[in-house]
Amino acid sequence: MTSLNPITTPRHQLRAEKARKNKEAALAAFIGKKAEIDEMLARLQTLSDDHFDCHPDEISWGDVGTLGHYASLLKRITDSAFGEGEHAE
Repeated sequence: MTSLNPITTPRHQLRAEKARKNKEAALAAFIGKKAEIDEMLARLQTLSDDHFDCHPDEISWGDVGTLGHYASLLKRITDSAFGEGEHAE
């Protein structure tokens, strides 16, 4: 697409074109961030399916603490995403 000439193009048309480009850029950025989250979730699910690389005979309270830390971080995310906890209205 050719760019609009700012001298000969009406201002409302220039603003509309700028808004369209901005919306396209926002959509592309959103899709990129969603892909990042999807990849992280898939990796976490794989790690969870493998019991977070812990063998049942070797589990210690340190492992429990690590999982507790992971759970608290994920709770912050889910509370924010679903408007729960401190994010509740």
